Amino acid sequence: MKQTTFANIIAFLLLGAMGACSNTAESQSAVSGKEQQVTAQANTASQTRNLPEAGSFGEKLAQAAVSIVDPTVRYTPDYVVLSYPGGDVPPGTGVCTDVVIRSLRKLDIDLQKEVHEDMKKNFSLYPKTWGLKSADKNIDHRRVPNLMKYFERKGYSQPVTREGQDYLPGDIVTWVLSNGMTHIGVVSNNANHDKSHYKIVHNIGGGQVEEDVLFDYKITGHYRVK
Repeated sequence: MKQTTFANIIAFLLLGAMGACSNTAESQSAVSGKEQQVTAQANTASQTRNLPEAGSFGEKLAQAAVSIVDPTVRYTPDYVVLSYPGGDVPPGTGVCTDVVIRSLRKLDIDLQKEVHEDMKKNFSLYPKTWGLKSADKNIDHRRVPNLMKYFERKGYSQPVTREGQDYLPGDIVTWVLSNGMTHIGVVSNNANHDKSHYKIVHNIGGGQVEEDVLFDYKITGHYRVK
């Protein structure tokens, strides 16, 4: 009777130990799973972790760009005589450069005036693609190569990379399209679907829109206005 009781006790203890090991393993597995989930979330978040500080110029510029999103804007590359300074093409029209111009104007930076004054003083340093002999306040700031040169001269250049986290909200990006045309846009503060980089506010013919196009074209310039 004692032997049977002793054997039962031993068996009970063994079963309890096995159960404890099983529960421990399950618990460890659950913890491991949670850790992996947290790590994955952290890795995803790290792709867009480099947000500008709240209230920074970059954050404000990104918000300004998003605020002018309007798919009804017609792509109109016509030469237009503008008032000066602060001139703008007619409402409801524009090209890619007008997205940048209008966004910066919301922060009291007038690219028309800034580019025109710099080109008057340093005309020889700017592209001669259009055969101009002098600065033209109506069109110079609406040409991507001129903006690239102006941003470069202001010390705004940033590295051109294929890493999404390098492009922060409020950054300005230029591209060359497959047809050789130049293009420009502003990095928004809204991430793309997989959080790997931010969307772009631009106008490539479909209005002033916000789209996931950062790496759709060949990047030729990356600028951060200070």
